Amino acid sequence: MNNLLFGTAGIPNSTQERTTINGIKEVKKLGLDSMELEFVHSVNLNEEKCKEVKETAKKENIILTTHGQYAINLNALEKSKLEASKERILKGCKVAYLAGSWSICYHIAYYMELDKNKVIENVKKSLKEITKKLNDENIDIWLRPETGGKLSQCGDIDELIKISEGFDKVLPCIDFAHHYSRSLGKCNKYEDWSLILTKLEMGLGKEALKNMHIHTEGIHYNDTGERYHMNLNECKINWKDLVKVWKDFNIKGVVTCESPNLEKDALLLKNTYQKL
Repeated sequence: MNNLLFGTAGIPNSTQERTTINGIKEVKKLGLDSMELEFVHSVNLNEEKCKEVKETAKKENIILTTHGQYAINLNALEKSKLEASKERILKGCKVAYLAGSWSICYHIAYYMELDKNKVIENVKKSLKEITKKLNDENIDIWLRPETGGKLSQCGDIDELIKISEGFDKVLPCIDFAHHYSRSLGKCNKYEDWSLILTKLEMGLGKEALKNMHIHTEGIHYNDTGERYHMNLNECKINWKDLVKVWKDFNIKGVVTCESPNLEKDALLLKNTYQKL
């Protein structure tokens, strides 16, 4: 990807008839570049619809990403829950790929009061199985463990790097607002945002900065981390410094806005970035 692209987490709010197809067309009209398919509660596309989604995105020159199902824990202690998580990831990846999605992200695991190194080991073991099956079935999609917004979730930057190491098609999805919430507001300066990208480059190579799946939004947190999303200008997150870091590091990829006002904040981020 040659640029940093901006888009919405799901169908823009301004879409008149709320379908995925119309959402893609609305993204184009708005002057945005991407749209994220939302599989968070269920995989809501069938094979026939996937073909139409893929063709529409190609025609409109819109990049698609996907947010996979929430009901995932690759550190589940019960075998049935672990196997169900793996099956959900496989299904999400397959359908996202058929729809033309470039990248799919997941909140990958909860700590379950285990040692963090053991959690990483458990997650990587499952990812080896999942990526092998995807490769065997020629499903070519980037699989992205995402920053956990809650303190109970695996997914700080160091953990994401360790989880991604050793895989050809696994890289982190960096949700900068989740870094803010899981740090209880401490990760909120230019230097903090810079450190995340520096660690990413040192841990996974310069190419990781040219292949980024990013989430950003306003966020409210308490002492357990993330509570709910907010609009950027209603939150104390220092998003202008964040955008400057993106520019200074010359990163490439897709920025997906998850603020409640979706396209308004997506356009705010894109316009701010382009003026720097």
